[in-house]
Amino acid sequence: MLARAFANGLCKRFPRETRAVGLGATVRQDRQASTEVALKKTPLYEFHRAQGGKMVEFAGWSMPVQYKDSHINSHMHTRQHCSIFDVSHMLQTKVYGRDRVKFIESLIVGDIAELKDNQGTLSLFTNTKGGIMDDLIVTKTDQGYLYVVSNAGCADKDSAHMQARLQEFKAAGHDVDLEFMDESLIALQGPSMAQVLQKGVGDDLRKLTFMTSVLTPVFGIQGCRVTRCGYTGEDGVEISVPSGDVVSLTEKLLADSEVKLAGLGARNSLRLEAGLCLYGNDIDETTTPVEASLVWTIGKRRRQARDFPGADIIVPQIKAKTQRKRVGLISTGPPVRQHTPILSSDGRVIGEVTSGCPSPCLKQNVAMGYVEAGFSKVGTSIQVEVRKKAVPAVVSKMPFVPTKYYMGQ
Repeated sequence: MLARAFANGLCKRFPRETRAVGLGATVRQDRQASTEVALKKTPLYEFHRAQGGKMVEFAGWSMPVQYKDSHINSHMHTRQHCSIFDVSHMLQTKVYGRDRVKFIESLIVGDIAELKDNQGTLSLFTNTKGGIMDDLIVTKTDQGYLYVVSNAGCADKDSAHMQARLQEFKAAGHDVDLEFMDESLIALQGPSMAQVLQKGVGDDLRKLTFMTSVLTPVFGIQGCRVTRCGYTGEDGVEISVPSGDVVSLTEKLLADSEVKLAGLGARNSLRLEAGLCLYGNDIDETTTPVEASLVWTIGKRRRQARDFPGADIIVPQIKAKTQRKRVGLISTGPPVRQHTPILSSDGRVIGEVTSGCPSPCLKQNVAMGYVEAGFSKVGTSIQVEVRKKAVPAVVSKMPFVPTKYYMGQ
């Protein structure tokens, strides 16, 4: 039944090779659109096709949704071994200059000044209305720059936003500059990641804890940045690598029998089991960090100073609460998808699902969405409307599957 549910869901989301996945707001959804606009390709595009990758359109890019293995097998391989994901479509940026921390903090909610060298954090670009413009990871390197990774679907918006603020900072006499990087980015995710990668790096990976980063050769390839993070809930790294070397690095990693390629389909179900947001689905410019249960991304110093965009709206919400809240949901029966209405026990609409899929690990349906705050307590019995029928569900704590981030020994 689970395999059939996945197959039905994938057919609805990926009915043609060029059709978009329901994985974000910027996905195009028909073959005609994809022929009218040339899709961008990562340096691994031809490699994906040679490996049997089924290519789909995602955020203006041609990306693999899966390979020869089924969605479920790929998902479970990542949970039990490790997988490579091509994430080269994401925007990588370096922020230079004496005022680089002040610059980035003028755009986001995080406290970057407090980070140690080579430590990173998840943060949020916010607008003056308190809405989330994108989520991103900022690493404070010891090389004289900040390393920023943000979403492919927001790349144009993010780059324009940063460039506009850059001009303002320069006009005010601040020392700051931007470099939009050409490097590729791959993610190696899963419990056997460290044993696979350790063979190719000189640094002791036991010292590289979650959300820390290092510049190091990887399997003899110079100019790589390895950051211990990811989007699956498993121990993993993202490796920024010169684009001319990314195929070689991927082949070297795949030489280990622990490693397989994985696509967007598995990446989506893995991140959902881990309770991680997808921009354009679960967060956007109409949601605040408080509504999205992302208050932890807001630095304490930043809350007190109220010096980030939208602070006058966001900070009061932390104490006063909000009318709606992002929650996790678990149900059985038909899969729960995006835009599914969430109902109270008496059938009143109290919210909407933003992401959902069958969980390969739990053998149940998992989802997240926004509900009226009075229904957000874990354990609350609610309903979801699937195919015009009310199906029992319960508000659940996230992550649905325990995360295994490496915090050190």
